[in-house]
Amino acid sequence: MDFSTYFTGMTMGLSLIVAIGAQNAFILRQGLRHEYVFAVCLACALSDAVLIVVGVTSLKQVIAVLPWLDPAMRYGGTAFLVWYGAKSLLSAIRSTGALSAANSSSASFRKTMAMCLALTWLNPHVYLDTVVLLGTIATRFPGHQAEFAAGAMTGSFLFFFSLGYGATRLKPIFSRPASWRILEAIIACIMWLIAFKLLGGM
Repeated sequence: MDFSTYFTGMTMGLSLIVAIGAQNAFILRQGLRHEYVFAVCLACALSDAVLIVVGVTSLKQVIAVLPWLDPAMRYGGTAFLVWYGAKSLLSAIRSTGALSAANSSSASFRKTMAMCLALTWLNPHVYLDTVVLLGTIATRFPGHQAEFAAGAMTGSFLFFFSLGYGATRLKPIFSRPASWRILEAIIACIMWLIAFKLLGGM
């Protein structure tokens, strides 16, 4: 097993899903409420795993038939990452919000899971991150895509469960708007670093 590729996949996977969005905010809220945390984290991690496998396996076959698609997706992915980084940086500069756990009544397990799956499978950024971007990056490791995919999936499981069960510890930190601004600035740097590496493979 190529552990270098495995850890690269884990790093790339973590870097892409760490960005604060509707799905991650939902997991944080569930963690702060202590409601269905395991089920929500597992659903998100398994969904990511399915999409990563699709990206790493199917994307390679499509590129073999359409060789022009590889550079097109690299350019497109790079442009998206640059834009996303700029968006995060702008949010870091302008944001004044803070995370708070809603005090509304508890939702049923069925409604909670329906919302979780909707935030996962109806979000176009999820497909771009897991299928297109990770699938494209995986082509840089011929013969070791399995290790890359395993690393990316490990990153997803680690992130989602750490986010869900670590939410209580994060509550004092993210009750301050400055914490969100720092995190968004870090995300911007990560996105631009990945874009630079992706562009360097052309």
